[in-house]
Amino acid sequence: MTTTASAMAETIARPPFDPELATFLTAMQQRGPFELTTEMLPRMRALEISEAQLDENLRARGLQRRTVSVPGHLGDPIDLAVIQRAGRTGEPAACFYTIHGGGMMFGHYLGNLDSYDDWLLTHDVVLISVDYRLAPEHPDPYPVEDCYAGLAWTASHADTLGIDPERIVLVGQSAGGGLAAGTALLARDRNGPAIMSQILVSPMLDDSDSTISTQQIDGVGVADRALTRFAWNAYLGDRRGGGDVSVFAAPARADDLSGLPPTYLDCGSAEVFRDETVAYASKLWAAGVHAELHVWPGAFHGFTTMMPHATLSRTATAALADWTTRILTPRPAAG
Repeated sequence: MTTTASAMAETIARPPFDPELATFLTAMQQRGPFELTTEMLPRMRALEISEAQLDENLRARGLQRRTVSVPGHLGDPIDLAVIQRAGRTGEPAACFYTIHGGGMMFGHYLGNLDSYDDWLLTHDVVLISVDYRLAPEHPDPYPVEDCYAGLAWTASHADTLGIDPERIVLVGQSAGGGLAAGTALLARDRNGPAIMSQILVSPMLDDSDSTISTQQIDGVGVADRALTRFAWNAYLGDRRGGGDVSVFAAPARADDLSGLPPTYLDCGSAEVFRDETVAYASKLWAAGVHAELHVWPGAFHGFTTMMPHATLSRTATAALADWTTRILTPRPAAG
């Protein structure tokens, strides 16, 4: 972080962090400054435990996982993890097609699976996680096109997967939220798979670096302005902020959000993606789309994952669990 950025971070007004969550930030600051470099990416892409240990952990929760290789962008192979209740049979299940975060640069498609425990895997659903290719080695359009290709394969193989192709929900957090939004736009514009709903948690949508929240969260919190600039540069190169960026890469650029499915959005009031999340919700409402938005006071980016037992994290997870239950519960026919 530059001296100018440091000075800005110290002087610009911003919402305070929730006191309980702030203890995490204090501990993080005590470890010293962090500056992301390209050399760090291989380590940040690695799964923290072995796949054998991951599968054992899933079995202990009554779940099973298999991985299938499917055609991605331009036909190149990508992997999809299929996770469901062990021995599940019966009626086709709802499918939650999940896209991991990490600035389009890092993260792992089998990482943080326990983050679905308290709001999603309590239901008898099929969770599919896509191993999209990462920037900067695979910049735009590879990540979003891989996500779309995996979605199209999933819908076309609904019978073998045991899912209902009319009950597919897109889920993404952070960069995964931006990719989920872009994938939904691709599905709409290409008359692709039907999307029942989408869940966008702190989505990374806007490459412009122009919002108030990017100025406020500069050198503070988690996933600050410097990190998001680094990520957009890796994804878009010198096109970042210019006129040659598609709405599928940066969904905040979309003017027409009509025809999109019911959407759940949330973010923190003290995070870098706050303003673009709120603006996207407003565009959805303007287009007549059903959308539910939560802005959690004092929350930093990724707070429910980093401090899942904090009071505000449990409140946010409960709100998402309630919304998920509502979309999965059949509504009585109108009289």
